[in-house]
Amino acid sequence: MAYSYKGSISFGLVYIPVTLHKSIKNNDIGFNMIDKKTNSRVQYKKTCAECDGREVKQDDIVKGFEYEDGKYVILEEKDFEKLKLKKDKNITIEKFVKLSEVDPLYFETPYYVVPTGAEKAFAVLLKAMEEEGRAAIAKTVLGTKETLILIRAKDGQMLLNTLFFEEEVTKNPAKEIKETPSAAEIKMAKAIIEGMSGKFIPSEYKDEYRQRVQEAIERKIAGKQIVAPKEKGVTSVSNLMEALTKSLELAQKPKAKKTLPKKTTSRKKEA
Repeated sequence: MAYSYKGSISFGLVYIPVTLHKSIKNNDIGFNMIDKKTNSRVQYKKTCAECDGREVKQDDIVKGFEYEDGKYVILEEKDFEKLKLKKDKNITIEKFVKLSEVDPLYFETPYYVVPTGAEKAFAVLLKAMEEEGRAAIAKTVLGTKETLILIRAKDGQMLLNTLFFEEEVTKNPAKEIKETPSAAEIKMAKAIIEGMSGKFIPSEYKDEYRQRVQEAIERKIAGKQIVAPKEKGVTSVSNLMEALTKSLELAQKPKAKKTLPKKTTSRKKEA
């Protein structure tokens, strides 16, 4: 499996060579941009502002910072490498924390951590973290960006998430809520939560909209019209308490097993 990073995890004086592998795959249905008049592909070319439309090759593209209007300072890959400290080239653990202390708001991209050597040291760190219930906060430089990292252990696996820095997280635009709920409303809401509670089982959830899009594609290929799926009518309610009462009734009803539509023939996806 291709890896996204090759380096080492260091904690104290211990170095563990590892690779990082993305744990999420893109499951989107691929669509091409098409000119509706000619039904031909729309292509994008990289050109410069003063090239008279000439296409610029990837090898001729460098990074430039605009310090004045129309004036750029160029930084090449070797310049970025010179700025890296030795610790920047490793995933350096700085502290261990309780996982519950890290708000999921900061989570970015998840990876599997795979050792490529020092497997005993890897096993020791993995076991110790899992038994202590601790996650590691670390930093490294990926490409040209310093990256904050969380490493955790679960079910004998080492998992890693890149994190957003605090300065990257924007403030919530929601205004202060001045409404005060009644005790009866809170009690009713808690009862609904209790009635809808259960374990999170990932396999129970399927991308049903993607399935409907795939079926629509198959119908179009067959020269048929897309048919909108039938939906259950939504009951309108006049006030919050009535909505809570009806929601509680629905939460307490035995749930019928959901059957998903049969899979249609998959076709080659074009990016």
